[in-house]
Amino acid sequence: MRNILTISGKFSVLFACILVLTVSSFAQLSLRKALDVDADGKADFTVFRPSNSNWYTLKSSNGGFVFQPFGSANEDYMAPGDFDGDGKGDVSVWRDTNGGWYRINSSTNTFTAVNFGTTGDEPIARDYDGDGKTDVAVARRTNGAIIWYGLRSTDGSLIAAQFGNSTDFTAPGDYDGDGKFDFGVQRPGATASAQATFYILKSSDNGLIVASWGLSNDLVVPGDYDGDGKTDIAVVREGATSATPLGWYILQSSNGALKAANFGNTGTDLNVQNDYDGDGKTDVAVWRDSNSTFYVLKSTDNGLIVTPWGAPSDFPVASYDTH
Repeated sequence: MRNILTISGKFSVLFACILVLTVSSFAQLSLRKALDVDADGKADFTVFRPSNSNWYTLKSSNGGFVFQPFGSANEDYMAPGDFDGDGKGDVSVWRDTNGGWYRINSSTNTFTAVNFGTTGDEPIARDYDGDGKTDVAVARRTNGAIIWYGLRSTDGSLIAAQFGNSTDFTAPGDYDGDGKFDFGVQRPGATASAQATFYILKSSDNGLIVASWGLSNDLVVPGDYDGDGKTDIAVVREGATSATPLGWYILQSSNGALKAANFGNTGTDLNVQNDYDGDGKTDVAVWRDSNSTFYVLKSTDNGLIVTPWGAPSDFPVASYDTH
């Protein structure tokens, strides 16, 4: 199984009231549903095993687990989402060799195949039309630019827009909090240690957000870390050695302040940020290949979740949203 990280050329070694529920129903909820197979409001731990092409999910609702044979380890990219809009994550992949999107709809347990994209594209399925369903979408690098293509789940019409340079890294998110995902990119500087810049095209008014944040070789880990219903610009910085922790640097959209954390190990951990405690905020989280364990820093109380799940050489599916 190919990991989304390999497409960008980077590797990661990643309810108190009705108001809160409403606000968090945009950016974070959409990403959480992609990995919430039991619809309990929490992302579930899921890994893909290349040796047998099985997806293994540990359900947060009752500690039970499910497994599903699906996909091809040598051809497919993990592309989870809530494509049928039932509030549960659907097992889904994008096949680079033929541009095929394949999924199992959780609402009916039926198989769906859609041809969209071509070899060399990057799958970026998100909810771009704000109808609560994940839209199939790809980013295509051509003639020095990135072209974003998608199919609106509302009516099947085509989304097409040029945004970003071919050397940029994609960073889709709902940065303006309107319930629709925006086109976003991280543009590296002249060197690996140079300042990087984020460019975001807001779906609400087509306005442009430009923010200098992180370094060129940082990993992009978008999420709603402050729970205000908007995606925060966030990066993870790997250390020079395996003894160096991963550095998380988050630009909070609620107040423009920095949120930083040293969490995870360089060389063994993959970033798997999502909302595992169900509070509507993205949790800093990693999956460690060396011991097949998820580590989550809960946003509710800064407590630690440590959950062994998977086996060495598995892929944690939540890594799909690291770029």
